[in-house]
Amino acid sequence: MSRLHVLIPGGTGGIGLALARRLVTHGHAVGLFARDGAKLEAAVAELGSAAIAIAGDAREEADCQRAVATMLESYGALDGVAHAIGSIVLRPLHLTRLEDLQAALDVNVRTLFLVMKACLKPMMDRKSGSIVAFGSVAGQTGLSNHEAIAAAKAAVAGMVRSAAITYAPYGIRANTIAPGLVDTPLAAPITRSAPARSASEAMHPLGRIGTPDEVASLAEWLLGPDSAWMTGQVLGLDGGMSAGAMPPRRPG
Repeated sequence: MSRLHVLIPGGTGGIGLALARRLVTHGHAVGLFARDGAKLEAAVAELGSAAIAIAGDAREEADCQRAVATMLESYGALDGVAHAIGSIVLRPLHLTRLEDLQAALDVNVRTLFLVMKACLKPMMDRKSGSIVAFGSVAGQTGLSNHEAIAAAKAAVAGMVRSAAITYAPYGIRANTIAPGLVDTPLAAPITRSAPARSASEAMHPLGRIGTPDEVASLAEWLLGPDSAWMTGQVLGLDGGMSAGAMPPRRPG
């Protein structure tokens, strides 16, 4: 496989960093795009010369454009983008504030829109590229107390699916991975509580939550040439949850 040059917005998070580690280990180059400068420095120090740090906020269009420009200046190419930015909102709709919904949309949908907008023109010029986004099983399957995040993640999958059709003539592919709960720092408010973790594991037919490297492995495949005939898909990686999640207990 030829060397890939991949931009990873959210590259210091659990899945983003796991993906960066896999790519670098297999001879590829990455650009980590994130807000936290200290985390960026630590990640790049770990990954070595095959990684560059790009500090910025993916909610801002200028920062997204600068991230893509930095990739092109540093590597001369942008082969793939893995949008590893996300959030978790677990609250019933009647207790969810409008600002909570807007925050979920900003973090998940706005950032993806701006990242894709920035990367598509260079990919169109090269007539190749792979875009990987991260949705959620909640965007595909009804889950209790997930209304806000389900709306945001369903929008992620819908945007990517449409982009896959729009840009297929340019050789650009776009796919979404829809995980169940993954053991990342983002999920720590759930996983650090033994009862909450146990309940979450029980909702997955395989009886456990996922690992960042399992999700990163699928993302790496989607970025590379072995998935060259796959686009516009939502791939469930959820321990069987979308096939038949255990129902929550009724209150009272």
